[in-house]
Amino acid sequence: MITMCSSSGLLSAILLGYFLRLLQLLSTCLAFSLVASVGTWMGAVSNWSIFIWCFCFLVTLIILIIEFCGLQSRFPFSWYNFLITYACYAALLCISASIIYPITYIWFFPHGRSQDHAIAATAFSCIAAVAYASEVAWARTWVWLGVITGYMVTVPGLLKGLETFVAGVIFAFIIESHLYLHQPALVWCVAVYSICFLLAATALLLNWCDCDNRLPIAFPSFLLGLTLLSVLLYTSALVLWPLYQFDEQFGGQPERPRCDDGLVYSVCTWDQQLAVAVLTAVNLLIYVVDLVFLAHMVFSRTEDQLRGSQFPLLYKS
Repeated sequence: MITMCSSSGLLSAILLGYFLRLLQLLSTCLAFSLVASVGTWMGAVSNWSIFIWCFCFLVTLIILIIEFCGLQSRFPFSWYNFLITYACYAALLCISASIIYPITYIWFFPHGRSQDHAIAATAFSCIAAVAYASEVAWARTWVWLGVITGYMVTVPGLLKGLETFVAGVIFAFIIESHLYLHQPALVWCVAVYSICFLLAATALLLNWCDCDNRLPIAFPSFLLGLTLLSVLLYTSALVLWPLYQFDEQFGGQPERPRCDDGLVYSVCTWDQQLAVAVLTAVNLLIYVVDLVFLAHMVFSRTEDQLRGSQFPLLYKS
């Protein structure tokens, strides 16, 4: 009876996974098709949204083909860990497209076919984000049941993924070098974003490739050191970036200039600077939460080990 229940539960989980992936395929395909059909992808922001929908569609299609052909075991890494990692990033990417695209475009289109297609594309992007987030929630359930394992479903994994995602959005806003090359302090901020992104990505790759057990120290302690360094670096960036971008004494511009671009196909420079400042604060907050969680986990484990080492001594005396 237990075997039949577990088998039926596993079959239901597999069917749910296929349903979510088909929903992801359909929604992302419709999102970029609606935008492309009326030529409403002018500008860097819209190109970025189109790239997100196309990328998620192609990767999800490849995943479906691999699973239908039963090729998961031929990859040199944990397939379920890869699926969870991809679903987390795809959900974040679709959420960002669902927010950035309508804010930048929908309100500036005249009423008609172009605006209707843009609204529909945004709706399907939201559906895709919900579908990917549902896959992450579905994976968390099976991790709790012990059926599969995945670092990205744990709190440290989700926080690390979120840190790299926010850093990626920051990179999208500072792609134009004139935003920071005129001040060494701003160049330092860009270096901070790059270093912290590489540190977080390294931690994810080490776990994804099952290399975390080969470190000379415990993996949580290693993560604690990386996160503490990132908090210090981001703190400096949070101080320097607004100071040199918005303070007149340091060559900044405290007030937003008027941007007369007609249809807004690009983001104003001042808006980009403000977005980077806000995202820096957001990512610092995420790093602080990550630091507190890791510190609690490391010190709790150390305390448990110390208590365990004291029991034999007490017993011996």
